[in-house]
Amino acid sequence: MSPILQSRANASAIGYGAFSVAAAAGDFESIATVTVGSGGSSTITFSSIPGTYAHLQIRATLKQSTGNGAFARFNSDTGNNYARHRLIGTGSAAGAFGEASQNKVQINTSQGYPSFGVFIMDILDYANTNKYKTERHLFGLDENGSGQIGLESNLWQSTSAITTIEFISPNGGNYSEYSHFALYGIKGA
Repeated sequence: MSPILQSRANASAIGYGAFSVAAAAGDFESIATVTVGSGGSSTITFSSIPGTYAHLQIRATLKQSTGNGAFARFNSDTGNNYARHRLIGTGSAAGAFGEASQNKVQINTSQGYPSFGVFIMDILDYANTNKYKTERHLFGLDENGSGQIGLESNLWQSTSAITTIEFISPNGGNYSEYSHFALYGIKGA
């Protein structure tokens, strides 16, 4: 496991302080994992997600044949129901922007780089049917002194409980062999 994923995993298992929710050991549970085999895969899907947790977390190490990050959709929603904000840095430059009326969550882990990138995504109150859903993720990639790191948040304008999460490789490409996606549930108090 890469150091960034391991560090976040340890912090999450010890106490999910980023959500101001106290978590005890064992409150962080594996739901499902996918490792891409030879030949690659254009889509990774987690379906039939149980509504028994307070929050979800996805950790991924991925590489795409098109080198442009990942797209995600909740419950197969392809409408313009997503909005996002992004902070990104490359070591020599920084940027920030936002977009409304998007048809997906965008995760820029590799932006044209040929190496594996990582992201850790938190989906807050995913099963709450009284509010829109918020997700945030950290992403990054090192390319021997170049690369990028960023923080992004997305709003899915739906009150539906999230039962399916799809990760789509951009521009008709595939996730490369050994790309790995892991879905975890975070129990509430």
